[in-house]
Amino acid sequence: METGSPHDTGPAEADRTAQAAGPAGAGDEPVWIALPPGLLTMRRLLLVVWLGLLTLATGLVPALLAGPGWAAFAALPLALLLWGWVMLERNWRSWRYAERADDLLISRGVLWREETVVPYGRMQLVEVTSGPVERHFGLASVQLHTAAAATDATIPGLDPAEAERLRDRLTELGEARSAGL
Repeated sequence: METGSPHDTGPAEADRTAQAAGPAGAGDEPVWIALPPGLLTMRRLLLVVWLGLLTLATGLVPALLAGPGWAAFAALPLALLLWGWVMLERNWRSWRYAERADDLLISRGVLWREETVVPYGRMQLVEVTSGPVERHFGLASVQLHTAAAATDATIPGLDPAEAERLRDRLTELGEARSAGL
C-alpha cells in the first residue's frame, strides 16, 4: 500500500490532509475523514472480554475438572485474540467518509472494499444512535435511510458532537436537494 494516503493513516493524519485540501467539493478528490480511535478501543475491549470468557470456558474450567490436558484448548481463543486484535485495527483504518457537494461517500472494508454513495436528495431520515457501550466510550453512530434500502448506510464510532453536526448538515442538504423533486 502506498504510504501517506489518508486511507492508510490514522485520524490525525486524515484531519491534517482534510485541512490542507480545503472545503469539501473544492477539488476533484473528496476530503476523506477517518473514524476516531475510540471506536477501535471499544471494539478491542469487547474482543478481550468475550474471548476472555471463552478462554475461561474452554480452557481453565475443563482443566480444573478433567485435568491439565484440556488447558491446550485455551490456546485457540488466545490465538483468536491476537488475530482479532490485528484485524480490528485493519477494519477500523478502512472506514472513512467524505462530504461532497451532491452526495456523501462512505468507504469501508479490507478484503472486500465497499464504497457507498448516498445522494443528499435521496435521504429520507438521518439518525444518531448510541448504545450503552458506545455512550460509555463517548461514541455515536449516524445511520442514513434513503428511498432505496440498498443505499442505507451507517457511519459508526463518531464523536457525539460530530455525529450531531453531520446529522444536521445532511438533513439540511437532504431537504434542500429533495425540494426540487
